[in-house]
Amino acid sequence: MKYGARPARLLPWTGSEGKPCYLLTDGDGPLSRLADVVEATHLDMAEELSDHAAALLADARATPEQLRFMVHRMREALTAVHRVAESRGMRSS
Repeated sequence: MKYGARPARLLPWTGSEGKPCYLLTDGDGPLSRLADVVEATHLDMAEELSDHAAALLADARATPEQLRFMVHRMREALTAVHRVAESRGMRSS
């Protein structure tokens, strides 16, 4: 999808029904800045979750429930980071 010479920006969130959201912009508007903040937040949260997972995996007392919960959160983080990477890749093309 293109907006002039620029591709539409894949936003770091989905719309209703889980469908992707795109932004047609020059990249300087308030929604672009909000998307930048959300992307940075997703990346920061994934890093923190990775650190927490390392600590949990090193703990021999970690329960299956704790590990299952961590796997669910890591899947969410991986999905968000993948979306950020996809969006940035589309913008750098």
